[in-house]
Amino acid sequence: MKMMTKFALTGLAAGVALAALSSTAQAQERVRWQVPIAFPSHLVGLSTPVRYLSETLDAVSGGNINLRYYEPGELIPPFEILDAVSEGRYPAGFTWVGYDQGSIPALPLFAGAPFGMEPPAYLAWHYFGGGAELLEEIYEPYNVKPLLCSMIGPEAAGWFAEPLEDLEQIDGLRIRFAGIGGRVMERLGASVTMIPGGELYQAMERGTIDAMEFSAPAVDRILGMQEIVNNYVLPGWHQTFTTAHLLINQESWDALEPQTRATIDMGCRAATLFGYSESEMENPKALRDFEEEGVNAQVLSDEILGELRRVTNEVQAEIAAEDEMFGRVLES
Repeated sequence: MKMMTKFALTGLAAGVALAALSSTAQAQERVRWQVPIAFPSHLVGLSTPVRYLSETLDAVSGGNINLRYYEPGELIPPFEILDAVSEGRYPAGFTWVGYDQGSIPALPLFAGAPFGMEPPAYLAWHYFGGGAELLEEIYEPYNVKPLLCSMIGPEAAGWFAEPLEDLEQIDGLRIRFAGIGGRVMERLGASVTMIPGGELYQAMERGTIDAMEFSAPAVDRILGMQEIVNNYVLPGWHQTFTTAHLLINQESWDALEPQTRATIDMGCRAATLFGYSESEMENPKALRDFEEEGVNAQVLSDEILGELRRVTNEVQAEIAAEDEMFGRVLES
């Protein structure tokens, strides 16, 4: 009888808890956000976290929090996400914040910095070392609340027609390169352009560009670059980590109930872990597949990496001298 009573009480407690959760879900406000994204949603670790975020928020809220994401170009071009969110045309957007370095020079330090921290160290700095607070300060004038919502490990240094044996080969190349690394490539004589990920295959195939970097091996393989170019250069000195953020219109964020804000924040933290874990599993598989397909994976020499670091330090020092916030973030 004691055992039966214990089970009955346990069942009663579970029923009360489930009822409370159900009641909470029913009481929660309803959120219906259109969210433009910068990358196709199937790219491992880069954009799959936004799918995870959308599905998870829908599940834990009982359907009350619905972030419907739209593929690049469906609503707006990928490079217009910040302006659209800032102006309130859309309540949120999912993007690589380094795309906006032209107007906010410090952003590439949060998006993926040359010779920067590895992912665990970056996460420690972001959550506990003042990184998140600095990013919020940067976005405050733009009426935007930023949430770290994805992270992957080091990228590759890119695809080149010939093995990269000397940095003089960079001079004159038409190359797709992002962030501060793009400034370094320009210093070395390259003509740098920014092309969205969905357009890179055609750009390389048609010869619009001579070389390119985009992301980590698993993502590059999905894009099919190995079908066009045979030389894959490693390591990704220009981005030792890559992040993506959910940018939220500040007024839309402030209008949410505290419980909803906490749920979305928790969802982004979970999505960051999801993206990093997924990419760490898939990148070695992609490298193995490249090898089996005859791709020449080249590791840059210490001499070349040393020279790239020297030029990077010069470029970053110049940007810091021009932009106070860049200097503050770099120092932090």
